[in-house]
Amino acid sequence: MQWGPTFGVREGLKLCIKSKALADSNAQRYQRRWKLNRCGYYSLHFCLLYKAGLRLGCLEQERIALFKLKSFFNHPRYLKDWVDVKGSNCCQWEGVKCNITSKRVIGLDLAFTRKQDSYGYLNVSLFLPFEKLKSLYLSGNEIVGLVKNQVSLSSAFNNLEILDLSDNNVDASILSKLKSLKNLKTLDLSFNGMRSLRHFEDEKLQPMMSLEVLDLDGNQLKNNDLIYLKGLSSLKSLIISQNELEGSIDITELKSLTNLKTLDLSGNRIESLKHFQDGERPLNLTNLKELNLDSNSFTNSLLAQLSGFSNLKSLTIGNNQLKGSINIKELLDALSNLEELDMSENEVKEIVPIKNKDNGSLGKLKVATLNNLLETFSSVNTLYLSGNYFSDTFSTQDRLHVSSKIEELVLDYSYLNNNILQSFGALASLKGLYLGSCGLSGTLHTQGWCDLRKLETLDLSENSLGGALPSCLANLSSLRYLDISGNQFIGKGASTALANLTSLRFIFLSRNLFEVPSIFISFANHLHLKVLFSDQNKLVREPTIQTWVPKFQLKAFLFSNCTTKELHIEIPKFLYYQNDLSMVDLSYNNFVGKFPFWLLENNTRMEAFLMKGNSFMGHLNLPSHPKPNMSVVDISDNKLEGPIPANICSILPQLNGLNLSDNFFQGNIPPCLGSLNTAYLILDLSHNHLSGGIPEMLAQSDSLKLLRLSNNNLSGKIAPAIFCSSLFQFLYLDGNKFDGNIPDIDSSTCHPYGLSDMDLSNNNLSGELPRWIWNVSSLNALAVSNNQLKGLIPIELCYLDHLQILDLSENNFFGPIPSCFNAQSITHLHLSKNRLSGTLTNAFFNSSSLVTLDLSENQLAGEIPYWIGTLSTLSVLLLKANYFIGEIPIEICKLYSLSIIDLSQNKFSGLIPSCLSRLTLEPNDKKSSTITYGLDFDGILDFGGILEGANYIGMTRLDLSDFGFSLHFFIENLEEKVDYTTKRVSYTYKGNILEYMSGIDLSCNRLTGEIPKEIGNLSEIRSLNLSYNNLTGNIPSTFSKLQQIESLDLSHNNLIGRIPVQLTELYALAVFNVSYNNLSGSIPSPKAQFGTFDESSYVSNPFLCGSPLHKNCSDLDSPPTAAPNNSNEEEESGLMDKYVFWVTFFVSYVIVLLVIVLILYINPYWRQAWFSFVEHFIKSCQYFIEDNLL
Repeated sequence: MQWGPTFGVREGLKLCIKSKALADSNAQRYQRRWKLNRCGYYSLHFCLLYKAGLRLGCLEQERIALFKLKSFFNHPRYLKDWVDVKGSNCCQWEGVKCNITSKRVIGLDLAFTRKQDSYGYLNVSLFLPFEKLKSLYLSGNEIVGLVKNQVSLSSAFNNLEILDLSDNNVDASILSKLKSLKNLKTLDLSFNGMRSLRHFEDEKLQPMMSLEVLDLDGNQLKNNDLIYLKGLSSLKSLIISQNELEGSIDITELKSLTNLKTLDLSGNRIESLKHFQDGERPLNLTNLKELNLDSNSFTNSLLAQLSGFSNLKSLTIGNNQLKGSINIKELLDALSNLEELDMSENEVKEIVPIKNKDNGSLGKLKVATLNNLLETFSSVNTLYLSGNYFSDTFSTQDRLHVSSKIEELVLDYSYLNNNILQSFGALASLKGLYLGSCGLSGTLHTQGWCDLRKLETLDLSENSLGGALPSCLANLSSLRYLDISGNQFIGKGASTALANLTSLRFIFLSRNLFEVPSIFISFANHLHLKVLFSDQNKLVREPTIQTWVPKFQLKAFLFSNCTTKELHIEIPKFLYYQNDLSMVDLSYNNFVGKFPFWLLENNTRMEAFLMKGNSFMGHLNLPSHPKPNMSVVDISDNKLEGPIPANICSILPQLNGLNLSDNFFQGNIPPCLGSLNTAYLILDLSHNHLSGGIPEMLAQSDSLKLLRLSNNNLSGKIAPAIFCSSLFQFLYLDGNKFDGNIPDIDSSTCHPYGLSDMDLSNNNLSGELPRWIWNVSSLNALAVSNNQLKGLIPIELCYLDHLQILDLSENNFFGPIPSCFNAQSITHLHLSKNRLSGTLTNAFFNSSSLVTLDLSENQLAGEIPYWIGTLSTLSVLLLKANYFIGEIPIEICKLYSLSIIDLSQNKFSGLIPSCLSRLTLEPNDKKSSTITYGLDFDGILDFGGILEGANYIGMTRLDLSDFGFSLHFFIENLEEKVDYTTKRVSYTYKGNILEYMSGIDLSCNRLTGEIPKEIGNLSEIRSLNLSYNNLTGNIPSTFSKLQQIESLDLSHNNLIGRIPVQLTELYALAVFNVSYNNLSGSIPSPKAQFGTFDESSYVSNPFLCGSPLHKNCSDLDSPPTAAPNNSNEEEESGLMDKYVFWVTFFVSYVIVLLVIVLILYINPYWRQAWFSFVEHFIKSCQYFIEDNLL
């Protein structure tokens, strides 16, 4: 499991910093393009409302009604304070908002408060007591519909103004019911899978005349559904993004929505907007201010279709199919009031400017997201030009000079050359310059950009710039944010350029070649510095005595994964002077010494403490006082020992994530870890020496989301309660000594339906697989290998639609493989080393996603079925040690992804298919990849509030950010492993080695015929084993093209002829075996790899000579090496010469005669019979001659 501030902290922090400054002025644009997470948004919303009503109680009848609602909204983690206690103030309950004066409930946030997979109908009558209810949020509760129960919807929700039913399973029929809500102003039906809006056309009810906001995002609506919206005349905001609108849509069907201000049609497949025809009433959406057509299929012709939107202020047409040159005149004529324009993520290469003022002007445009508009829009002060292709002429000073008012220029992810930096000197008003990922290389020019005295933000990240930082960087005295990460800058000791930038608050030096921490002396006088990221640089030893004392107090310090050639380096000394850190990451630096508990002691506001991959030794010492803000601790992969401190829960009471894996901890697991007062707990104690069992308190925890206890010395029974937490997703107990049965659970009280991964392999478990496992529809991975489980493979296995990894190997399962086993989702299947029998028949037919199929070492029989060729993604096929018969099917040759084949130890016969040469055997990451999950700690890291009111930073960019922080870590579940025999040894391949491994093993069968010369075309093969068969003919000289081969075993066959001398060109060959054949001639000269092979590689070839055999080629007349022909089989067989033949014939003749004489001498009966036979034969010959010849 990998923890750490990956994109979530590093990039998230940078993006948040950039985005905070204009949060007020640009919030509408942000919310339009990226919808806020509903759950987090509403939780914040109601948190404020909750605080406003703290001093007043609620009505008793409403308290009782709320408690009745709890039976439907039954998630055990939420609504815990909804209790049936008379007099309890329900205005303080979770998700409840009350009117301050009347005490009446006016708002309910019940989003995501129902158990997963608990589909049901909501009884409307339960809401009758809430007469003043104005807002109701029901998203994410798997509601199928509304049951009125003799109560009209209008009476239950008479005053309702906001209704959120998003992320449920309601169908379109609910629309006809909702039309009775006369006061409803906001309706969110997004992500429900609705297919039609025809129920809006119900003539029995008047349309929702008051509805102002309608969100239909993420449904399955078609073009013809637009007409059903014509009655919503009060509508101001309409969102139909991510539906199934396509082709040409008739936008005039919305002409009756005269109050519409915001229209979002993004994320569909729309190609054009149908215009009104001659004689028809023109489109009259004069109030429309915002139009989002992002992520569709519009082309350049769209610009001519925008008439009718004359008052539009914001237009988003990014990520479409606009290409080449754009004539801006069409846009100028139609959208004279436009203020914001986004054409990013297209393939626009040039904007044809219009200099003639009579042709129109976009004089109001303030924010643009497209390229080459500088001449046309002189009023622009913020340019978003990211993700485009610029011509060289863009960098000329003339074009930039006319836009000297620009304060912010965003060129991220564009293709630029270094000369553009020289042109920026003309932009005297520039405050923000973003050139991240622009393909810049070489050293930084010192002309132009160094004159930007007002520049506050500079982003040069993710380019290929190198060398030392230019001294003129010191001219940017106003700079507060500097990001030069992801380059090749060098420097050691103090940098004059950085030392003079004393206004810096945020600096990112990550992924360069700076010598750290020596370069940190450059910041000694940076009083305002709050965030310093310097990971993946060159780590060097500091002087013994600290030579400088910092004036700054950091909030966040990232200093991980630095490279060093030195040993026994200690952590940077300036950290002894820091007492305000919220996050520190010193992972993967191999720091030595005792565990730095003083960092925790000194920094009382610490939230994330990451020390993974070092060499800290001794016991885990914790600070003396509690750290209530601490949320994430990762000190895995060190050398800590002793017991886990018993007071860890009192010192760190708010832990969400604790990773102590890969150490030497001993003793029992502290039971208190199950009682931490946190919303969820991610706990990894794997790869230690812990003993005992799983504490009952931990097993019963409602907070557990992940528990990894792999590879310890834990024992005892697995408690059933561990499967019952509704939050529980990941369970890894492999590599311990647990015994007994996998516990059965009561499905009426325990619902493990969120379980995603379960690994119980390498224990002593027995019995059968419990049936409840097959009801966990969310299960992605199940591993129970190397136990003592038995029984049939349950047919219910076929119903797990999300299962991707299944490992039942090394148990005692018997019987046939279920014929229904053709799941589309499964990728890696391991059933080896059981007692499975029968044939394959249709067991895996149409399993198109299967990558690994391991059925080795069972009792399967029959032929390989023809449908093997339909497994198009199959990369690993292991059928070793079964009873398969027949020929190897040529359908295998259709599996172009196949790279590891093991058919050894079966009874295959016939020829080796020459079409195997069609296999590419190229590296394939799918066979080594497993499911990777990203878990995060949303919003827990605010770094001491450094971003509150962050306008002081001077940032003017709003980016893709959610105004919060997430510390991500990744779980790679059930690492894929494959056992394959090569070089005479069975290896377990995994990770990158498995990705590049390729081999074919057909040994120990009954194959005949010659080795196809086409096999020599498998240039990527690393192992080929054809031993123990009945192959004949010569070794193909084409094998010299197997340049990657490391093991070649052709032993125990009937091969003849010489060993091709071309094989000495196989420089990767480590194992070569042609023993027990009929090869002849001299062994190739012992050069390169052939100099490493000993006598065992060639034994039992009677006419093979030369080193390393103790047989001199001059002492043996080698027989001809040609294959036998029909005309003279005896002389040209190549097996022996004439002299040997006559000698052996004469000796055999004499021996036969002596044997006959001996038998006649010993047995008188046979002797008498023999003489009678001879006498009879003589007389018969005599009579024949006398009768016919005389």
